[in-house]
Amino acid sequence: MASNTYTSAQKFLHWTLFALVVFLYTLTYGEDLLPRGDPTVDVIWRLHISFGLLLAGFVLWRVVLRGIRGTPDLPDEMSAPERAAARIGHLVLYALLIAIPVLGILLTWLRGDALSFFGIFTVPAPFPSDRSTARTIRELHSLCANGILIAAGLHASAALYHHFIRRDAILTRMLPRGWGGSRSA
Repeated sequence: MASNTYTSAQKFLHWTLFALVVFLYTLTYGEDLLPRGDPTVDVIWRLHISFGLLLAGFVLWRVVLRGIRGTPDLPDEMSAPERAAARIGHLVLYALLIAIPVLGILLTWLRGDALSFFGIFTVPAPFPSDRSTARTIRELHSLCANGILIAAGLHASAALYHHFIRRDAILTRMLPRGWGGSRSA
């Protein structure tokens, strides 16, 4: 990529994925505050599925866009271990962003539920329910959800380190226009 910043679309996807992950995590743990059998839990579950499918679509778009547009080069001042850590960190984030919705889809189907995207369309389970396997998938889904919070926290910490300690453009090249990021198409 010739530019030293991300495109507007890449920035939009970055921050939208961040917001969706936080929102989905909040929905999940907000559900735990309600009493068992509360009808609101079912609404939260349907919203979680719909927003999870939205996340999956945005992740796909982000991966395709990254493949087409690439990414800005890392600063020359970064050492080889820092570059490796940055690459590994991004790989972990992408792997989790892919794994979480895939596991969520499998979990939904293994519970015997159909996938519904805000009621616009529904995809029935392509195989019979299996509660035992669903429990295992739920644990993996939860583990990955917790893992992405940790990975995103490390990612944000690294960006803040670059901004405030190293004083390079790592953070600003991903900020929305007008927030310190440079202009990009």
